[in-house]
Amino acid sequence: MPDPASHKQRVTDLVDELAQSLTPVRRLPGPAMRTLAWCCAVLVLSAILLPLADLGGMWARLGVPDLRYAAVCAFLTSASAAFAAFQSSVPGRSPAWALLPLPPLVLWIGFSGLGCLRSWIAPAANLAEPEEMRGCFTFLMSVSLPLSVLLVTMLRRACPLRPNLTAALGGLAAAAAAAALLVPFHPHDATAIDLLVHLAAVLIVVGLNGLLGGRLLDRTG
Repeated sequence: MPDPASHKQRVTDLVDELAQSLTPVRRLPGPAMRTLAWCCAVLVLSAILLPLADLGGMWARLGVPDLRYAAVCAFLTSASAAFAAFQSSVPGRSPAWALLPLPPLVLWIGFSGLGCLRSWIAPAANLAEPEEMRGCFTFLMSVSLPLSVLLVTMLRRACPLRPNLTAALGGLAAAAAAAALLVPFHPHDATAIDLLVHLAAVLIVVGLNGLLGGRLLDRTG
């Protein structure tokens, strides 16, 4: 009959051996700190792009209330979506965090829509040419790509239980940040078609992040 004391000692020795081979895991910063790091990365990118912009035109555009508020709300959408993504990446956090970016998103769309009304009321406004709208779409997609990669990389350190939702929120954060950074380069007043082009770019970025980013964040596959 095996000796219970000897068996207990072997189990204790095994636990001690396993404990000695473990490497300590550094605790992730909280969602607020990671969101702050994300916002700092966006600001660094804006500083890199700013010398390429038409600064005189930028200040003129920011002097128009609806364009200024739309840019601010786009940045708030980006920050709140990033915070919601980091929250949803923590196991046990409520999926209701996904609703956080909705208020600034609605305001962003609303102020952008006011710009469309201004162009209808004042037909002589500076309207967009097809090439300029293609340029806006290309800018949004090009800037959203590195921001999406950065955010997915930051999110991969956690263990999201809803990877597609977390990645889609990250996509919204990246697309909204790209829209805010577009303001210094936007050569024309907002129009309905221009707004649709921006919305299409945002939806494409969110969808691709939800599909592709979700696969990268999924640890169960």
